[in-house]
Amino acid sequence: MSFAPRTQRAQAALATLSTALLIAGCSSGMGSGSMTGGSGTTASMAVLNHLVGVTTIGSTVDPMNGDNNPYGLAVEPVTAGTETMGNLMVCNFNDSKGNAGNGTTIVQLAPMPNSKPTRFAQDPSLAGCDAIAINSTAGYPWVAAYTAADNPIVTPSGSIATTLKTSYTWMHPWGQVFAVPSSMLTMAVPTFYVTDAGDGSVVAVRVTSSGFMFQKIAKGFPVNLTSSYGILAPAGLTYDQASDTLYVVSSDTNSIVAFTNASTLTDGGITVSGTASTGLSFSGPMASHAKVVYSGSPLNYPVSMAELYNGDLVIGNTGDNNLIELTQNGLVAATKLVDTGNPGAIFGIATWGTSAQTQVIYFNDDNTNTVVELSN
Repeated sequence: MSFAPRTQRAQAALATLSTALLIAGCSSGMGSGSMTGGSGTTASMAVLNHLVGVTTIGSTVDPMNGDNNPYGLAVEPVTAGTETMGNLMVCNFNDSKGNAGNGTTIVQLAPMPNSKPTRFAQDPSLAGCDAIAINSTAGYPWVAAYTAADNPIVTPSGSIATTLKTSYTWMHPWGQVFAVPSSMLTMAVPTFYVTDAGDGSVVAVRVTSSGFMFQKIAKGFPVNLTSSYGILAPAGLTYDQASDTLYVVSSDTNSIVAFTNASTLTDGGITVSGTASTGLSFSGPMASHAKVVYSGSPLNYPVSMAELYNGDLVIGNTGDNNLIELTQNGLVAATKLVDTGNPGAIFGIATWGTSAQTQVIYFNDDNTNTVVELSN
């Protein structure tokens, strides 16, 4: 674990922010995942097979500067500042000229057809925004910014609270999720998990009463920066509160990895080794907490992932634009083609709902610069 040197004033400000987020996070009844956990879902029970409604919510292009190519996507969990519970938050990876990684904006959309994007935030520290995770009670978005090489915390009103630039040595933040452990885990604290495409690591940012604690809990995931499908690195972070398990997409190896007892993982705990041809293996003092849940077809260069109401995982392939429903036991429950155009359409998945009747899946479609909803 490490705390990077900061000025006394900056350190005090971060400690205050951390305390505020800790109080808010601990008061939340739900984390970023399901309370039920996964089971042996059959094809007839698969959530994807029942989501037959396809609705385009609206454009994700920033209305003020034309930033496009949506990557990060989240459902706003609370009403705070300019956020409204249930609305969608999207960040743009490209600028208006199509330069990858130069987008600096976050927009919001209401979850209804023909919604118009409104700007939520714009700042150079957001350059290359590729993932968003929102504190489930306080409403502060944390943003993985690939190009800016930082991880800004944004207020619910859209201003930058801190970039965390000097708090930790980021390379290329790439994935993010907010996790509130079960109240039964009395020693656990709310945590933002962040992946880094610079070194294939997973960093836990523990929100403690004395400040943010940074722990590189895993390192060594394969990274491919020259793929025709874009950046392939650890991504798609998803947290299951019921089992305290963190799920990671290993994009370059077409694999889903689980870290069990995630709230107990420590700095330097897991080293990941292997390639697509050899498969992944794990070493280090906490290697027993890591396992491959699933590897191979129908996964096809997946990048995004989220959890459904029943605990199953929904994964987005960039290689063929299919969504894959996978149980936590590693059984493929269903597949669904959601874009018949060019590959590389799906970047960013978010889910909402607590039952089969209320479950919806949102995903960014980069072929059309839109958010699309799947529903009953």
